[in-house]
Amino acid sequence: MFYETKKNDHGLEYDPFKALIAPRPIGWVSTTSIKNKVNLAPYSFFNAVSDSPPMVMISSNQRKDTLVNIEETKEFVCSLATYRLREEMNMSSAAVSEGVSEFDLANLKPAQSRIVVPPRIAGSPAALECRLWKVIPLPNSAEDQTASRYSMILGFVVGVFIDDQYLSDGLFDTAKAGLIARMGYMDYCQVTPETIFSLNRPKVSEDGRDASLKPGPWDGKYR
Repeated sequence: MFYETKKNDHGLEYDPFKALIAPRPIGWVSTTSIKNKVNLAPYSFFNAVSDSPPMVMISSNQRKDTLVNIEETKEFVCSLATYRLREEMNMSSAAVSEGVSEFDLANLKPAQSRIVVPPRIAGSPAALECRLWKVIPLPNSAEDQTASRYSMILGFVVGVFIDDQYLSDGLFDTAKAGLIARMGYMDYCQVTPETIFSLNRPKVSEDGRDASLKPGPWDGKYR
């Protein structure tokens, strides 16, 4: 099948776009308002965009509390969502009234951050403390460049917390952490030891005209 996104004439019950761009990491974002009220919400339009400097992005639908708080305070924290905390993550997505604590709603404990004001989630294996770089309003379409209801939030990662129990031989153990990601529709997936595999990067020849691969798992060398 083929469909034009402008027409959205796929004929399916649900738009398949988000199911195709999957799995997507979940940014479990905590913010604090200028009145010192803490907000927590999961975002599946989330990813790293640079490692030097380390930066992340979040795409926010409408002017939700997360976006408003980040614009006002310039700070946020992204905690990692895990299989063990899947129900709490899901509960924190509820569109409750302003002033309701998603930490309390999901029975989660906050932990003090080191550099920024918003807390991280105490039970999460890792968290990224961030400061805002820029909020970019996204257009309606390629043809209609007026602002849509979406905004992209770009932030610098200024601090990283990692629970030491998830460090193995100097590496962050993603499988042990049990990270989850968003698929399409209401589906999620989990990182497990059985689903992780590694590959060595190709080694390019001296003349740059060929490349070779070392078979087997990663040998621990970046190429």
